[in-house]
Amino acid sequence: MPAKEYLADCKKFIDESVPRYLPEKTAYPGSIHESMHYSLFAGGKRLRPSLLIAAAEAVGGSRYDVLPFAVATEFLHTYTLIHDDLPALDNDSLRRGKPTNHKVFGEAIAILAGDALLTQAFVLMTDSLRMENIPQKNLLRASHDMAKALSSTGVIGGQVVDLESEGKPIDAGTLEYIHIYKTGFFFKSCVRCGAILSQATSSQIKALASFGAHIGLAFQIIDDILDITGDKEKLGKDIGSDIQNKKATYPALFGLEKSKAKAETLVDQAIVCLENFDERANPLREIARFFIQRTF
Repeated sequence: MPAKEYLADCKKFIDESVPRYLPEKTAYPGSIHESMHYSLFAGGKRLRPSLLIAAAEAVGGSRYDVLPFAVATEFLHTYTLIHDDLPALDNDSLRRGKPTNHKVFGEAIAILAGDALLTQAFVLMTDSLRMENIPQKNLLRASHDMAKALSSTGVIGGQVVDLESEGKPIDAGTLEYIHIYKTGFFFKSCVRCGAILSQATSSQIKALASFGAHIGLAFQIIDDILDITGDKEKLGKDIGSDIQNKKATYPALFGLEKSKAKAETLVDQAIVCLENFDERANPLREIARFFIQRTF
């Protein structure tokens, strides 16, 4: 199945499931729940939960068994976006073609909505009753893995170095650190957790983790490129904010052509990681190729 079709199918599956894992929009206090729903249903592609599902299916797992955990990764992703958009960080006014959360609900509610989504994600990831077909030790292992990926030695750490590097000359090593930690760790953990939850072998988990690390870095490089070459209407967010905020990016350090070549190489390396998997891993292969097609 082509990547676009697979991702569309996963998006529909996730979108239909999200409401049952959230308090209703009208639940008291209404402002926080409305804010959470606003960002969750602002048109995201559901890429991270789709990768978790694809990894689970690649090793013979069921998307229904891992669904709550997959939904939790979308909660986590949305929390990071709400906070990234705040004036203290990226100060973006558009996200997915709509005003950012703090533009609609104010900074205080936006911060709390992000906090609430982060907390709700861990409520889901540790809910053994909703995932009764998954051994509890696997749930614990996957939850620990995801927590570590988003910690100060993971996504948050990458965000801090990114923030502190604004307007400063940096070397290739620091830039790679930012991208690997800020974006790559989350991708890697989504893929790893899909495998862990589906009781994959150690060698399968290792191979899928490498796949996730490669496409995570590729995705961030592509995102950097699109901030220069992308279309605001198609992407649904402000273009040129990286340059405006003097952020460290691959195009800024290496130029567009070398950045494109780097992304292509990473995708090729990611696909090699799947050489010992059968056709059940084809969605992962197609998603990796889709990253490049979407850019060039």
